[in-house]
Amino acid sequence: MLAPVSGITRPEGVLIGVFRLHTNGFKGGELDCRAAMPRQRNVDMKTNGASPTARVIRVLVADDNRDTVLTLMALLRDEGYDTTGAYTGHDALVAIADYEPHVIIADIDIPQRSGWDLARAVRRTQSSDRPDRPLLIAISGVFNKGADRVLGQLAGFNHFLAKPFDPNALLRLLPPVKPADPSHRNTETR
Repeated sequence: MLAPVSGITRPEGVLIGVFRLHTNGFKGGELDCRAAMPRQRNVDMKTNGASPTARVIRVLVADDNRDTVLTLMALLRDEGYDTTGAYTGHDALVAIADYEPHVIIADIDIPQRSGWDLARAVRRTQSSDRPDRPLLIAISGVFNKGADRVLGQLAGFNHFLAKPFDPNALLRLLPPVKPADPSHRNTETR
């Protein structure tokens, strides 16, 4: 049985929980484990938890590799971005319509609709003079040759990153955020 024993709140608002595992196996035993858990807070739903001076940047991460989506979402949330994820091209198109992201990070080799298809669809439906036109960032571990980068530009991507990439390189491409409080962000995957 895994039971919480105590918790300590760190200055950045993360609760460090201490758990003890009790077993009734042949020899029995105990195991102490520490895990970081986000502290629950009350969020003002009218402002999505952000102060009036905060700039909320919505980022869609679309990749068929769940670890990539979840890792990038966690990284971006830590930096103050509002994130959502999709694991197929079809789900990404639905998320684009529902979530209206400011930034779309899309794997080129995603099932059901390729990243190139996503970029073309976004650029077809949104004129270049719109101020809220999303920034498109292609990521790929397979399609990373010079010709692939040119195809990415022709499809409508603003930037192209070959996997694996330095997370700081991605962060430098994103619009700046003035987060009010790093705990006030949505996370969701489709």
